[in-house]
Amino acid sequence: MEKEKSEDQINIKNDDVSENHDEQQDSPQSIEKSHDEKITELEEKVVRQYAEMENQRRRYEKEKDDAFEYGGFSFAKETLNLIDNLERSKANIENDESLKNSEGFGKIISHLDIIYKDMMSILKRNNIHPIETIGKKLDPNLHQAMMEIEDENNDNGTILKEIQKGFMMKDRLLRPSLVGVAKKVEKKEQNMSENKEKNAEKK
Repeated sequence: MEKEKSEDQINIKNDDVSENHDEQQDSPQSIEKSHDEKITELEEKVVRQYAEMENQRRRYEKEKDDAFEYGGFSFAKETLNLIDNLERSKANIENDESLKNSEGFGKIISHLDIIYKDMMSILKRNNIHPIETIGKKLDPNLHQAMMEIEDENNDNGTILKEIQKGFMMKDRLLRPSLVGVAKKVEKKEQNMSENKEKNAEKK
């Protein structure tokens, strides 16, 4: 009988412990904590989504601004070919000996100059400007060196000749200037090369 009583008492104690444990698990504090965690997770998700939406809005605004500012970029780039052809035509006419002595030579050159000035004025009104070259230091972002010109008066990389005019559209490069740059030559070396040429001519 005493054994049975002791066993019953042990069972009752174990039940009390398990009940206490269950009560601890379902306590208001634990429930409140889980609710707070869920709220925190939701807040983080909302913040992330808002940040993504803000980034998308900024990208859209930039694309819209670029389209407005540089919408005619490709057209402007193609227009530069007209400038090139006009300059080449004028140079060919000026170098044609048969045309120099003709009555209409001066008028032709004058008309070409007027057309050229009008075209440059149109480009300027659309924020398209030629890149400065002669006397400037070579800038790889704006200039492309096509040849070296030996020179004793200028430092290496100084632009001495413009082969093709480059242009900027606001702060964006339409095309680089094609240029010839100085290659520094010492006077001694130049004199030696001249003497060699003279000696070769004598022989």
